[in-house]
Amino acid sequence: MNRRNMLYGGTAVVAGLAGAGVAWWKFQPHAVDEKVVAKAPGGTAGSATDAFWSLNFDTPDGKNLSMSSFRGKLLLVNFWATWCPPCVEELPLLDYFYQENRDKNIQIVGLAVDQPSKVRDWLKATPLHFPVGMAGMGGTELSKSLGNLAGSLPFTVVFSATGELLHRKIGRSCPKNWRFGPS
Repeated sequence: MNRRNMLYGGTAVVAGLAGAGVAWWKFQPHAVDEKVVAKAPGGTAGSATDAFWSLNFDTPDGKNLSMSSFRGKLLLVNFWATWCPPCVEELPLLDYFYQENRDKNIQIVGLAVDQPSKVRDWLKATPLHFPVGMAGMGGTELSKSLGNLAGSLPFTVVFSATGELLHRKIGRSCPKNWRFGPS
């Protein structure tokens, strides 16, 4: 074997080990980054879940959507975008679930990680009965602070009526994943 082949082989091994190390680090559990939520619009110091309850978002029609107004209810928050196929497949199912369960002290909120104009256009074609907040690109950082380390969409979190984070789901979910607490 000549020197050049040994150099290429050694470089390939080093690159492979570096890639494996980065992948290992990325998929290890990490602590929730409370500083990220504290920097979010309306965020405060404290735990990520405490900060979540202090957030306010604009709705597509320009009104204020305060997360604190949902305290006392089981709250399912879905991070989504119009360009995300699993998101737009999941939203009508979430809407149906919401309509079937709205009288059971269950609330759903969609947080759009997208451009407001795209969200408004999408909602004209596919209206939803639950509130939608415009999280914008800051929604990715918010979802990461709540445990979505990769920033993937869709991402769903469920909070108890007392405000505790009960469940996290990365990727498209289905109605059986949305049954929490008493039926």
